[in-house]
Amino acid sequence: MQDINDLDTVLIRELPVLKRFAMALTRERYAADDLVQDTLEKAILAWPSRRRQEAARAWLCAILYRHFLDGQRRNGRLRKLLQRFSTAEPETVTLEQQLQDQQALGEFARLPEAQRSILMLISVEGMSYEEVSDVLGVPLGTVMSRLARARQAYRQLLAEQPPAVATSLRVVK
Repeated sequence: MQDINDLDTVLIRELPVLKRFAMALTRERYAADDLVQDTLEKAILAWPSRRRQEAARAWLCAILYRHFLDGQRRNGRLRKLLQRFSTAEPETVTLEQQLQDQQALGEFARLPEAQRSILMLISVEGMSYEEVSDVLGVPLGTVMSRLARARQAYRQLLAEQPPAVATSLRVVK
């Protein structure tokens, strides 16, 4: 029971530090609150496995910062993907690019489910290899080898496809 009391004491003592750090990173009150809450959840779950000699403040700030970076990467990938495949701005995307995008999505759909899922989790969702290992229930080495094979298969499918639009256009009067 002493360990739980230590956890409560540490979290209460470090909460203002975490809030200030989260606010400095996100610059938005609600986003900072969410980041602190996620950090506290992770800290509570990881408390029994943390190294005792670690300084609690540094450990908590590291959790918060890593979670913030993971969210930034995930949001950046999602934003790029949405921009690339969005039809909301057709004037900024050429017809050729739209056809290439549709072709790439079609080829992605041809991949086996196991390869599609691992590419989605890592490349689009930005999950770490460890997280994907937990999600799929496979060893870390299996995740890495499956990812390598999935990327290779996708590159191969894309390489086999002819260009989406002919490069020479005929002038019609």
